[in-house]
Amino acid sequence: MNRLPRGSSLPPMTEASANTIPADLSFEDALQKLEGIVSRLESGQAGLEESITLYEQGAQLKAHCEARLKAAQLRVEKIVVGPDQQATGTQAADFG
Repeated sequence: MNRLPRGSSLPPMTEASANTIPADLSFEDALQKLEGIVSRLESGQAGLEESITLYEQGAQLKAHCEARLKAAQLRVEKIVVGPDQQATGTQAADFG
């Protein structure tokens, strides 16, 4: 079994070492790709280098999905109801 010399570590992930996720990739498409990566990793069929690459891509896709969800959350508005139970307008939703 090949091992790294004591005190060595894998090089840090850089943008050059992993595929860049297109900014316009939809949440659904990113999630589908992430699910495919998880399935491939769980199958145990990927070699070490492929597993590392897949893991890096999965981390990027996860971050992309989280950013898309946050953006959607900020766009959601809630309806403000007045004392007469009539809608009086909208305001930004508070999810905190």
